[in-house]
Order: sequence, then structure tokens, then C-alpha cells
Amino acid sequence: MGEWDFLGRLLDRVQAHSTVVGKIWLTVLFVFRILVLCAGADRVWGDEQSDFICNTLQPGCENVCYDHAFPISHIRFWVLQIISVSTPTLAYLGHVVHIIHVEKKVKEMMQKELQNEQINAFLKKGYKFPKYYRDNGKVKIRGCLLTSYILSVLFKILLEVGFIYGQYYLYGFTLDPQYVCSRFPCPNKVDCFLSRPTEKTVFIWFMLVVACVSLLLNVVEILYLCAKKINQCLSRKKDYTISPVTPVVDSKDFKTTHQVIQNWMNRELELQRREPGNEATKSVASEDHSADMQEVRI
Repeated sequence: MGEWDFLGRLLDRVQAHSTVVGKIWLTVLFVFRILVLCAGADRVWGDEQSDFICNTLQPGCENVCYDHAFPISHIRFWVLQIISVSTPTLAYLGHVVHIIHVEKKVKEMMQKELQNEQINAFLKKGYKFPKYYRDNGKVKIRGCLLTSYILSVLFKILLEVGFIYGQYYLYGFTLDPQYVCSRFPCPNKVDCFLSRPTEKTVFIWFMLVVACVSLLLNVVEILYLCAKKINQCLSRKKDYTISPVTPVVDSKDFKTTHQVIQNWMNRELELQRREPGNEATKSVASEDHSADMQEVRI
């Protein structure tokens, strides 16, 4: 179980930056795949090769028949499946960590007192107030993060389908008590016998059902994200009010350069606080400085 601790800690960090369906998928991965694999399946397949007995004394025949019956062990196959399916999620976590690191730097720079000659350079660079990172440590799944999240879910769907088909192609979904082998160096058709085939078949079907549930959750998550995005677009369209003339706010209207930066930051904050479904905000400036600047309408 200790081998999974590092992967478990990484995936646990993803929960804070996932949707509700994504958190359910991670729970299924932890409890019904990793925990069951470590607690039960490893012991069931512990005697897989030692108790694979063939009715022949021909040297090498038993090893060749076992290799043909099980090109890869079920345990190693499931371990490879779990690690591969988790890789897109870990890539998304890396993107989240990068976004948080960048936006923390931008936020710190915006909070510093800027010199007069740095104001124009700061505004020309087009720095935006952090739009992904929140003060509680979570991120908003939007923009490039939403794209990264959807891509990770799509890759998980493809990997789940690929591994399910791969398991069926390699050794099917059931194990027969008897396996007939006729490969070289076996002198003729040899009967080989597996240990605990019924118990192993139960575990195979259990892991198959869990993989299908994970696949279904990924499909539901894609539909959930698409429906949420469409709902947001429709809500924004209802909230937008178009005015024929949008007045330009000139920095000369402000009394000090510090007030220019303060009001610019207030506008960014006001835009970030807008949520779909609420009434359109008529002013993008802070109420504390509304007397010193003109009203900007969208």
C-alpha cells in the first residue's frame, strides 16, 4: 500500500480543483480500484505462476504455456491502467499549480507601490487581475483551465476504452479452470490447470465494472461541463446591455497617479465578481471613487 501513497497525495490535491463529478471519479479510483487492488487482488494472484500446473515434464513447456495464457499479469495490467488513467489528471494538476504560481506573482506585483515612471509600462503590459486563483486556495475552472480540464477528461475516456479492449483482447473476461497448450517445446497438446479460476474471475469482473463506472463518470463530466458552459453563455447574453457610445476614461480626470491604479484595480475586481444570472452591473468602478470617474457601460 505504501507504493500508492505518493500517487494518492497528488490525486488528493486535484480534488480541490475538480468538479463534483470529478471528485466522485477520484473517490471511485481510490476506494474501488487502488484499495481493492492492494487489499485483495494482490493476494488472490500471489500463486498465479507457481500453481499453474501442466501435465508434462518437458522442460520449458510449462513456462511457455503460462506466457501464452497470460502475456501480462492481471495485477500488473491493472496497475498500468490506474497509472495511465491518472496521468491526464496529474497533467491538469501541473497546469493548475503553474497558473496559481503565476497569478500569485501578478497579485503581489499589483499590491506593491509603483513608481510614477513604472505606471505606463505596467498598463502597457496588459496585466489582468488574477481570474483563476481564489484566496481560499481553489481555482475557477474557466478559460485555459477549462480547456485543460476537458482535454484531461477526454484522454481518460480514451485510455479507459483502450484498456478495457486490451483486457478483452489479451485474455477475455473469464478464466477457465483448464487451458490447452500446444506450443513448442511441448511434445503435443498439453493440459494446464489454473489455481482458483472462479475467485479470479470474480475480481476480473469487479475491476471491469469499476472501469466502466469510471468511464461513465468521465462521459457525464464532459456533458456536465458542456451544459454548464452553455448555461453561462446564455446567462451572459441576457445580462449584456449595449450602449451606443462607450465613454473613455482618461487618466487626467483623476487627482493622483495612485488613484489611477486604484480605480483600475477596482474595475478589474468588479468584473471578476460578476456571476451569471445576476443583474448586469451598471458601473465598473468602485463606489468609493464613483464621483471621480465616468460611468462605463458594456
